[in-house]
Amino acid sequence: MQAWTHPDIPVVPGQARPLRLHDTASGGPVEAAPVDGSTARMYVCGITPYDATHMGHAATYVTFDLVNRLWRDAGFEVLYTQNITDVDDPLLERAAATGVEWTDLAHKEIDLFRDDMTALRVIPPQHYIGVVESIDLVASAVEDLQQAGAVYSVDGDLYFAVKADPAFGGVSNYDREKMIALFAERGGDPDRSGKQDPLDSLLWRHERPNEPSWDSPVGRGRPGWHVECSAIALKHLGMTFDVQGGGSDLIFPHHEMSASGAQVATGQHPFARAYVHQAMVGLDGEKMSKSKGNLVLVSKERLSGTDPMAIRLALLAHHYRTDWFWTTEGLAEAESRLAVWRAALGRGTGPDGAATVDAIRAALTNDLDTVAALSAVDTWSESNGDDPAASALVAQAVDALLGIKL
Repeated sequence: MQAWTHPDIPVVPGQARPLRLHDTASGGPVEAAPVDGSTARMYVCGITPYDATHMGHAATYVTFDLVNRLWRDAGFEVLYTQNITDVDDPLLERAAATGVEWTDLAHKEIDLFRDDMTALRVIPPQHYIGVVESIDLVASAVEDLQQAGAVYSVDGDLYFAVKADPAFGGVSNYDREKMIALFAERGGDPDRSGKQDPLDSLLWRHERPNEPSWDSPVGRGRPGWHVECSAIALKHLGMTFDVQGGGSDLIFPHHEMSASGAQVATGQHPFARAYVHQAMVGLDGEKMSKSKGNLVLVSKERLSGTDPMAIRLALLAHHYRTDWFWTTEGLAEAESRLAVWRAALGRGTGPDGAATVDAIRAALTNDLDTVAALSAVDTWSESNGDDPAASALVAQAVDALLGIKL
């Protein structure tokens, strides 16, 4: 599937720094660099296209865009894969409720997502892969799990037996009680009769009346959620890729289950070298989500005349691992900050640009400390100096590293 337009990214002079990120699995910082010293590999879970991109989505994709940009700044090639869950229960339910074809709804929202990502200057993935175009791939992954003895049937539906993975639980490190509670809350079916373990996850849903289904070697039906990501990631990145990314609500069950499926299918461990998670963005005291309907949409802000760079700045004003709430005041502060930065560039000279660029790099490579990075640019913008090259250098760095076009 086609992704979106690639932004132009300037090359920034000076010395890049190694990137360190917080790894959910180990609970501490790790150096996020490719094992081969050449190509960094990243998988970020994509949208289920039944509604438009909200600020929680945008925060996630902007966060991992920073990872992409910092790797490129360090001279690495980046191989980035993102899926689209373009057939799933929420999409089918929304299509039925609104009286539209599920395929038409998916295409409409995917197009809007592309426009939002282009406006926010997010670097597109090299592999942007929908589930519908990956049916054979996912079915093959289920066959691999069958051969490993990790699959059983419940009324024709195929399930993954989590006991087949000795490392199960090592991504989230949650206890069993919390896992079961989150599984029920986030699309799982722990209480289904006939399952060997409440935590076993659906791999292949047997054909139901009035639901989309496909012929496959594992029967006519459609994929479960978790296996799609492990199959797509293995195909395009291989095992033990560098970063598995997504929102913190994906830690369990999605990232745990995806990792276990891949580990059992391949007999290798780990699925990813680092699991990195964006915190939740809320509104009016609650998590912002499609199911709650309490959304601030990127597209609506754009169409109302808000500069996409102000939206991006509003997102970057919060550290990615800290939950926060979207406010109109926060957006107004971002618009003011953007205006100050642009006015500072208009002076033509400024304080030492190289020192500011190094401060931005130091902040961002320290677990994406965007708060400190923005503060470094604030300090430069509010100071006087006579370096004639400073404005151009700072503008390049803000563009290349923060993704803000001034």
